[in-house]
Amino acid sequence: MTSSDKKQNPDQVHLLNRMFLLIIVASLCFQTFSFAADNEFLPEGTKHHSWSFLRGPGFDGRSLEIHIADGWGEEGPPVLWTRELGQGYSAFVAEDGFIYTQGQTLSGQYLYCLSAETGKTVWKYKIDWPYEGMGVYPGPRSTPTISEVMIYFTAPDGLVGCLNAITGKKIWSKNLLTEYNGTGGDGFGYSCSPLVVDGMVILPVGGPSASMIALDQETGQEIWSEGDSPGSYASAFPIERNSRKLVVGYLQNSLVIHDRMSGELLHEVKLSQGYDEHSCWPIYQEPYLWTSAPFRSGSKLYKLPEDFSSDEELEIVWNSKTMSNDVLSSVLVDDHIYGFDIFDVQSKTQRPSRGMFRCIDFMTGEEKWSQGTGRPRRGGDKDDPDEIGQAGMIAVDGKIILLNERGELILLKATPEKMEVLARTSVLGGELTWTPPCLHRGRLYIRNHSRAVCVYVGEPELFKSQQPTLTVADIPQSKYRDLAAILIPVEPEFMFDVPSPQWMWNWYLTSLAMLCFSGLFGYLAGFLFSLSRRATSRTILYRLMAFSLGAVGTTYLSELTQEFHFTWPLCLYIAFEPVVLAVRKRTRGKSASIKLWKERTALLFCAITCVIYYQLCRRLSLVFEWAFLMGFFGSIPFLLIQNKVKNSRMGILLLRPLLIVLAFSGFYLCGLLPLLVGY
Repeated sequence: MTSSDKKQNPDQVHLLNRMFLLIIVASLCFQTFSFAADNEFLPEGTKHHSWSFLRGPGFDGRSLEIHIADGWGEEGPPVLWTRELGQGYSAFVAEDGFIYTQGQTLSGQYLYCLSAETGKTVWKYKIDWPYEGMGVYPGPRSTPTISEVMIYFTAPDGLVGCLNAITGKKIWSKNLLTEYNGTGGDGFGYSCSPLVVDGMVILPVGGPSASMIALDQETGQEIWSEGDSPGSYASAFPIERNSRKLVVGYLQNSLVIHDRMSGELLHEVKLSQGYDEHSCWPIYQEPYLWTSAPFRSGSKLYKLPEDFSSDEELEIVWNSKTMSNDVLSSVLVDDHIYGFDIFDVQSKTQRPSRGMFRCIDFMTGEEKWSQGTGRPRRGGDKDDPDEIGQAGMIAVDGKIILLNERGELILLKATPEKMEVLARTSVLGGELTWTPPCLHRGRLYIRNHSRAVCVYVGEPELFKSQQPTLTVADIPQSKYRDLAAILIPVEPEFMFDVPSPQWMWNWYLTSLAMLCFSGLFGYLAGFLFSLSRRATSRTILYRLMAFSLGAVGTTYLSELTQEFHFTWPLCLYIAFEPVVLAVRKRTRGKSASIKLWKERTALLFCAITCVIYYQLCRRLSLVFEWAFLMGFFGSIPFLLIQNKVKNSRMGILLLRPLLIVLAFSGFYLCGLLPLLVGY
């Protein structure tokens, strides 16, 4: 046999490739067919029911499914699969045998199509490069939407696009924020999920003459754009009043109602001025519209007019400070609202939000029951095992399925008489999650920034799976550690605000007092105890004391004064000081190798301190951490001068302390300059 005989014919290779592709397509079709068969979890006569949108097919966080289990054993519900997925706040949507979500890795942002049964990737489409990968809120914010054989997505930079849901091929895309000069992504990135209804993709944009727009579902061409109000983070919400199709926009400073087909702005309610945030979903039960907001704004119930022919104000049925919602929305079950009333001004990334889980009457706002204390937690406090917390919810089959911020899966009985927990288990412990769950065919799809999990929550006798199942214990997770409660017992109310000049001044004086005390302590200790190599010992004692005071000062001074004190920058200065002071004339021999070892040790310790400082600040959402990393440049001139000071009595007692004070002051001032620019 010749070598040419060993080579396969190109036509044969092409035929084999096509056969292989056909086998894959046939496998996927078989999986889809098995899912598309009669759905045992739907009432008889119910039409096809998929979870095609962030809040489900009814845009209200409710599912029509039945046969949901009344609980599960100590091992938790059966786990069908678990896999790593990457950063992002995007939830799942489900259609037949496939689920879709968005996420990001180091290589970019992606829209994923996964097998609903196995969690394996069917295809993925690269949307963009990673978004704020090292930031406080990394990854995409919105959830894709399925309509027929197409899937729609938005990205944090304002990109909106349409793909073929089967193949993942792009059909069209455009950038909303650049094309319409929109403000919908100001602050935290564009977060609105696409609303696909009546052949249109409707999105809040917040641009001039384009606070709300509608695009053609198939081409992406504009159908209408109306309004001038700035946008926010809540998606467009479709409703009907007297059979008239409307769309509600919960924008930055206003609540707007448009005619869905023409785009005509029918009504606008002014809510606030300046920066405001609305990201939770309204609740509608004709003719009543309920809204809620963060910043301790509470909630309102409006009554919509029978028509919108006049300029009359919307009737406010009731207005209450109860039930402020932020990133996770409430649900309505049998004329009662269930949700988390957040007491913080906004949700925190460094700890679970404080508040109470409540049930209130839809028509009156009257509280039926509540759970939780809402009190600030301290480092020594134990977790309340009954605490529900802020959670994403699905109302289904007389129950409410919750995934709270700590990654706990909770099953409640939906009753206004009392809070009744039917089951509870941890499935995504170890980090905070704000992603609401997705329910389809008795299977619950959940995720956080690291992992995606599919659990079965239906009745055990209906459970069918072609693969071995896992238990909750098989999911890699850990217990959530509330570092904020331990390290910053008193925190800034608005974590993202620039510190006030008064705070900056107080922090400087506090840190300077710690520095001076440490220097005095080092000198007196070395003198009183006649330590060997007194000058070196004094320096070591001074630096150890200053570093320790800077490390614990933020915690204990804040606790003592009940006002936020930030002393960690003192640790940065103390770690940096020996790095510059080591720059002296070169020596030779054994002393040279010792000096080189000391220089490297000092540099390594400084680098480790900077990394730990930055990671702690980022974990606690102290967003001014980067500013003090710039402070080193302000201290270098004074530290270099200090290198020239001789070991005389005047140098030790006067010049060096003065130069240390000047070096630290230069460090602090240089660190504050980026913050002062904000004023």
